Amino acid sequence: MFRTLTAPAALAAFALSALPGFAADIMVDDAYARSSNPKVGGVFFVLRNPSAEPVKLVEARSNVARKTELHTHLMQDGIARMRQVDAIEIPAQGMAPLQRGGDHVMLMGLTAPLAQGASFPLTLVFDDGTEQVVEVTVDNERQDAPMDHGKMGHGDMKHDDMKKAD
Repeated sequence: MFRTLTAPAALAAFALSALPGFAADIMVDDAYARSSNPKVGGVFFVLRNPSAEPVKLVEARSNVARKTELHTHLMQDGIARMRQVDAIEIPAQGMAPLQRGGDHVMLMGLTAPLAQGASFPLTLVFDDGTEQVVEVTVDNERQDAPMDHGKMGHGDMKHDDMKKAD
């Protein structure tokens, strides 16, 4: 009887692991964080999806900040404004770069400054419920994709909960 119960369970587990689009297949390249002030930071990396189905990143979590959100930049009237998004899609057999000036993970209410060379875990949550922990290295000196921060719409972001936490 024990053999009969475990064989279907093993077969089901094998079948689920072979499903296309299973987020466990997502690869994360070059994860790094930057912070230009002691209260906020950004995390950047490239997500690669080798499967035949698109996958969505729906959440990111980290203990280095009070709040962690998925963000993007939108151009409005010639000004780049950051906006929270519900998900970031990784196309089938494609990639989604999370980079400065585009999609990224926003860390708000840092619990301590992000020190150059330090690292911390970031949990990525995908639309199928799978989670992947990525080790992020702080690289405040990286200069890729420079932006004109004088035209950034940071003031449009809602940080009311941050003010209460400080």
